[in-house]
Amino acid sequence: MTPDRFFCLLLALRSREAVTAADLADRAGVSVRTVLRDLRWLQEAGFPVVVERGRWGGVRLLPGGALDTSRLTPAERDHLALHGLDDEQRNQLGAGAESRRARAKLAARHRPATSPLPISTVVLTDNRPWFGRDAEGADPSAVVADVRRGVRLRIRYRRSEDAEPAWQVVDPYGLLAKAGRWYLVADRSGVPRLYALERLADWRPTRAPRRLRPATTLADVVADLTSRWETTDAVRIHARLAVRQLDRAGRLLGSRLTVHCREGEEVTITVACRQLEDVRQLLPFADDLTVTGPPEARDRIRELATRILHHYGDRKSFGVTPGHGGCIDDQ
Repeated sequence: MTPDRFFCLLLALRSREAVTAADLADRAGVSVRTVLRDLRWLQEAGFPVVVERGRWGGVRLLPGGALDTSRLTPAERDHLALHGLDDEQRNQLGAGAESRRARAKLAARHRPATSPLPISTVVLTDNRPWFGRDAEGADPSAVVADVRRGVRLRIRYRRSEDAEPAWQVVDPYGLLAKAGRWYLVADRSGVPRLYALERLADWRPTRAPRRLRPATTLADVVADLTSRWETTDAVRIHARLAVRQLDRAGRLLGSRLTVHCREGEEVTITVACRQLEDVRQLLPFADDLTVTGPPEARDRIRELATRILHHYGDRKSFGVTPGHGGCIDDQ
């Protein structure tokens, strides 16, 4: 259990008389199985946590086991409740000092008399992606300072398809840290959007208060936006993949990949994409993958393979005859 999740769970148990494991999992951003494992750790460490199973069960923190937050300043309590960030991201927000002080104050009051090695010495968290670049674009601490003013922002933002950034007015909910990147979460003309800070060239706070949709929170908007990205099935690409590439495909494609059945040394798969052009994500598998449908996906990947071939040389130099290219099976 990370120190961040440790305090998140204890604060949640302190704020309510009883809570379900599913509620705790949702608040901590992990699975129910992980929460149950964390609760067992708390019990073994000497915290009076009671887990009652069944329809009327729940998780409770017995009297005498509540966290004493009276020793914390308002800023420390605020930053302690901000869970899900690693230490580097807290520093980027300018919240590192308050977070460290809050953890130190509470940990000093809740260290068991006989305890195993401190969890912080045997667990290291790093949510940055592999081969990630150094931070670019707007400074999160500067952006969040203006977001906290509760006003509309004029932002100068460059979309991926644009050569130059353009100004627009947005109503900000807050910031999201996901997979090592920072995003501004805001409505534009009442439509929720994610703006990567690395593409945010400039911004200006206005005097007008932000206008958010009724009964909508930052968590609600983030859940809606991320679910669209992860469950999208606007285009479903069917293919056969070499078994030896299955683990790699799982790492690269994640939840977009569905594996159906194995046929010899191949497996049949489906990849959910937001648009047809996402078929480019299958090119790294080269001749270990055969697209079988839909026809427009086969046509597009054939076109891409042909363009790559012509870019590096003439077809004859590669021993490829017309009509037989790359990873397409013309069945």
